[in-house]
Amino acid sequence: MTNSTLSGVRLLRTTALAIVLSSIVSIAHAADRAAPATDAASATPPGATDDGQRSAGGQKTDLAEGSDIVVTATKANEIAPVTASLQATQPQSVISRSFIEDSLPATSDFNQIALISPSVSGYGNYNGNGLSESKAQIRGFQDGEYNVTYDGVPFGDTNDPTHHSNTFIPSNTVETLIVDRGPGNASQLGQATFGGNINLFSRATRDDASIEAKGSYGSYNTYLLRGIAQTGAIDALGGTEAVITAQRIHSDGARSNSPFKSFNIFGKVMIPIGPNARLTLLGTYNENSFNQPDKDGATLSQIARFGKDFSLNNDPNSQSYFGYNHTHKKTDFEVAKFEADIAPNSVFENRAYTYSYDNETLSGSDVTLYATASAAAIAKANMVTLTQGATQTAGVPGYTKTNKYRVFGDIAKVKVEVARFATITAGAWIEWSNTYRQQRDVNLLTGAANFAEKTVKDPVTGIMTPSNIKFDQKSHGNHTEEFVELELRPIPGLKITPGFKHVDYNRQIDALFNQTTRIPQRLSKTYTANLPFLTINYSINNALSVYGQYARGFLAPSLSVLYVANPKFSTVAPEKSTNYQAGVVYHGGNLSIDADVYKIDFTNKFATDPTAPASEGTVYINQGAVQYKGVEGQITYALPKGFAVFANGSRNYAKTDNPGAPKLQVANAPEWTAAGGLLYKHGPIRFSLIDKYVGRQWFNDPTSVVNADGTISVDGTRRYNFYKSNGYNTAILSARYTVGPVTLGIEVNNLFDSRPVTNIGSSSKTPLTDLGKATQNNFDQYYYQTGRAFTGDITVKF
Repeated sequence: MTNSTLSGVRLLRTTALAIVLSSIVSIAHAADRAAPATDAASATPPGATDDGQRSAGGQKTDLAEGSDIVVTATKANEIAPVTASLQATQPQSVISRSFIEDSLPATSDFNQIALISPSVSGYGNYNGNGLSESKAQIRGFQDGEYNVTYDGVPFGDTNDPTHHSNTFIPSNTVETLIVDRGPGNASQLGQATFGGNINLFSRATRDDASIEAKGSYGSYNTYLLRGIAQTGAIDALGGTEAVITAQRIHSDGARSNSPFKSFNIFGKVMIPIGPNARLTLLGTYNENSFNQPDKDGATLSQIARFGKDFSLNNDPNSQSYFGYNHTHKKTDFEVAKFEADIAPNSVFENRAYTYSYDNETLSGSDVTLYATASAAAIAKANMVTLTQGATQTAGVPGYTKTNKYRVFGDIAKVKVEVARFATITAGAWIEWSNTYRQQRDVNLLTGAANFAEKTVKDPVTGIMTPSNIKFDQKSHGNHTEEFVELELRPIPGLKITPGFKHVDYNRQIDALFNQTTRIPQRLSKTYTANLPFLTINYSINNALSVYGQYARGFLAPSLSVLYVANPKFSTVAPEKSTNYQAGVVYHGGNLSIDADVYKIDFTNKFATDPTAPASEGTVYINQGAVQYKGVEGQITYALPKGFAVFANGSRNYAKTDNPGAPKLQVANAPEWTAAGGLLYKHGPIRFSLIDKYVGRQWFNDPTSVVNADGTISVDGTRRYNFYKSNGYNTAILSARYTVGPVTLGIEVNNLFDSRPVTNIGSSSKTPLTDLGKATQNNFDQYYYQTGRAFTGDITVKF
């Protein structure tokens, strides 16, 4: 099928579903008109958005994006940095704007916000908080194995659902963040519905008008300027509310020759349409420019000579020259959401959206050579071929890279109370994307083409691919999901919600020169899944509830499975998971506590096929399984006079589960996490001291070192153990004092100046005998936690 045909089929399916939903609404007119049960003891936490939590007529509803952000208003929850809802059906952490403002540097990205949650670990930000990208893990699931949403819209790259933490959604555009440690209900949408969800909610509009200006300055010559304006309710426009915020960041960066610049503007307007409907329009634009190689770690030889903050140099004859390594990124994100009380006890919601990403990069081909390889090796590597088939000459090899895409989508939901004890929620999601990606070799000295690639020939036409082109590729995605949930309330306080979701995901490649194979190709693959869900929440009383969840998860293979010369080798099946978890939430006057246990069976894990011939490109197979299980908890206790203490932690098991083979912890999956701190919030003073610990982990996947018979070779054992960390921690001290409209603040990030390795990028060029050594043959890239950093800021509000 063509791209347009597939889109048409899915649009017809969505239209048919809309007709069914309209029929349900008609039934609702004749159904019992009793109001749905509400949690009278609940209230939105201070600073949290209620976006998606009120019906158009103003009533509270849980039609939101698979998460209920209503939290009991207690003394402990008012000061807690992270809490959970009594209505939760899976383990969750709710993080409000007050924590973002009071306890984190203003440049922080959304992964830094999420890090306070149990079972969340991370690495990155090596150039400073928010000054380079970071990656988060949830229970050991990697970025791309869980969803990230913004106001209910799942977003991510189009080749696989990974994310750019400081590119789309900087912290000034976030009101509330919720980490759902599980796949959610059937209505939780996304491409990776099994590793969990990081749900971001946009800045909320307010009833009262205000203007706020913020400026900060700190380590690495980093300054931030931010402004935010609230119109308040505009009576002449029927109570319309709007908010706009703009932010500018400039920094020299923590690492050598690595400056960073960023600009963001965000706007949102909420328009009441009569007493029973409202329209919300949102838009944000972000632009980042920075100097950084594509692979930005440092070798042990480089670290030995220049320190842990080495990245780039000022030598124009080197591939590590800062002028040859820079990136410019532009993104935008727009959402139009319409909500209406279409009938008594019936709510309709539709959100249309689009977002785009444009990454233009210039990078040296191998920045590990500088100060690592011998002079002879560097001279050999610094050769270029300026004409197809010519002999090599001296130069500096590098490449240009483009990755740009535009995504369009629409999500429709309807929620109908069909009886006093039953509510149906049903809906559909349709999304399509267009992507262009290219990579070309160049001589960095002049920008001229470098014909450095191997010669390949189109098997159909016999035409040779130019040797300066690594790939030039267009791709398309078509994704639809239909879901239905039935919430049953057989007795007061008990909610039982079975659900079902159907997924169709189609990937297409239309490549002038496909990646890996480097020949013209047109390929297509469709993946489907039927996913059942069941959640239970029982409110024992106004302060205590228990919950349980069973859910199936699904992750479509990445675009790279189509990088094969022969399509018959593209047989990899989607990854699947089966989730079981249960927990308890308690909110007393001074004590807030929740805890849970979980078990997840993960099958069809993706892996490259080492037996495939090189002529076929990169061939992926489903190899083995992983089992995740553990226990998690978080607690806050409010002391007298504005003080509070909190702690959370997890014990996480994420090991391979292959018959007859050893069970080994998978890469970047810490065995435990812990956080704790002291908080003070009283009168004009706000203070917090928070420390987050990430436990032992490995930086290499064990599947690459297990022999076919299940044993581990001597070589594999040594490699696996060399890429191990015993853990690390990061403490943040923050203090604020308000005098009238002015608030003065200071943050100290990484208070104890802890500098351990937080990740290692292994190189196939590194011999076993050179592992862990600062030798000329060790090309592994090491990444260290950024050192202690200070920031002072001033905020004026009027």
